[in-house]
Amino acid sequence: MTLRIPHFRYLIAAMLFLATMINYLDRQAISVVSRDLRQEFGLAEQDYGHIIFFFMLAYAIMYAASGPIIDRLGTRRGFAACIAFWSAAAMSHALAWGKWSLIVCRFLLGMGEPGNWPAAAKAVAEWFPANQRALGVGIFNAGSSIGSAIAPPVVAWLTIHYGWRSAFVWTGSVGFAWLVFWLILYQPPHLSRWITLREWNFLRDQVRPPEDTIAQPLPPGEWIRILRRRECWSLILARFFTDPVIYFIIFWLPEYLRKERHYDLASVGKYAWVPFIFGDIGYMFGGWFSGYLMRRGWTLPRARKLVLIGGAAVMPAGIFATWVPDAASAIALTCCMTFGHALWVSNLLTLPTDLFPGRQVATASGFTGMGGAIGGMLANLTTGYVAQHFSYRPIFTMAGLMHPLSLCLVLWLLPDHRFADVKDR
Repeated sequence: MTLRIPHFRYLIAAMLFLATMINYLDRQAISVVSRDLRQEFGLAEQDYGHIIFFFMLAYAIMYAASGPIIDRLGTRRGFAACIAFWSAAAMSHALAWGKWSLIVCRFLLGMGEPGNWPAAAKAVAEWFPANQRALGVGIFNAGSSIGSAIAPPVVAWLTIHYGWRSAFVWTGSVGFAWLVFWLILYQPPHLSRWITLREWNFLRDQVRPPEDTIAQPLPPGEWIRILRRRECWSLILARFFTDPVIYFIIFWLPEYLRKERHYDLASVGKYAWVPFIFGDIGYMFGGWFSGYLMRRGWTLPRARKLVLIGGAAVMPAGIFATWVPDAASAIALTCCMTFGHALWVSNLLTLPTDLFPGRQVATASGFTGMGGAIGGMLANLTTGYVAQHFSYRPIFTMAGLMHPLSLCLVLWLLPDHRFADVKDR
């Protein structure tokens, strides 16, 4: 007799959360040991910026490509292929011997990691009704904050006790353990052997129909039509301007604390995780709150946009991070940035599931993520140059302004009538 698990969709959300946590743990490991790598290989801050640039270059290319790949392979096989590839790439960092070998390893990691988001968005669309999708997206995106939070203490501890190479081996291997459970547990609701009859009856008329979950290639030219839709390029622009902010915090906060606030590696391990806990709170609250507003009678677009407004309103606090006299205050202001960005992302990343039919969700999510990756790629080149030749002050200033500016774009380009009726989604 097959075991039936009540509220199985939340176990799926937990699996997506863990995958995203592993994704960010693998991604941020290099930022924790960046100064150690630079000292061992004789690299400057601008060289580190080049290494991150090539990660973001691969990330941008594959973010666009991973969506159609996920739609073609289906959620189960597509996600499995992505995490296996990026986990192997993360472990390969242990073999690096200089700048260009690190660039190759980061490029490979950047090829594998983007698939997490279109695959997770597609899984949420398959398992969650419209008024719970932002919560589902918030749950899995909370994994990015937890992964970013545990990376500094875990990677610092492994590096101090066993060396930085072992840190990449251990963090990269976690993805393969996740993969085993994913292959056992995941199928869309109508094929799942774990879902209860009660949950299936609840979901049957509210989630994507079975024909939308079948692995199949898009019709010829469909991806061009998706890209040309205002809904798609509007989200591309929004992520182009705002994703670089969280990439800056992920890749450069440890560098900033060690250079400007004179932290050592142990201190980075103790304190650099704190802002990401506030990001975790923001993801969960932002995802829950828009669904709460919809249950209280708000329309879907207005509920999503209110949370976007709240997130954008918090971000300018980060402008003052370099002006305060002590590191604790700088970290506190960075917490405001991670919280505000999480509110923003928990709903912005949900919009493709609201604006596109199920067979296009992964492709549309991939294109929007490509916009964010291109923005991050260009911003990291600028960050390395500005940090090396000037200071971090103009970088924090720009980071604090991007979300309010992008909010104006979203409100202008995506008026409420652009959202289809929830029942049709």
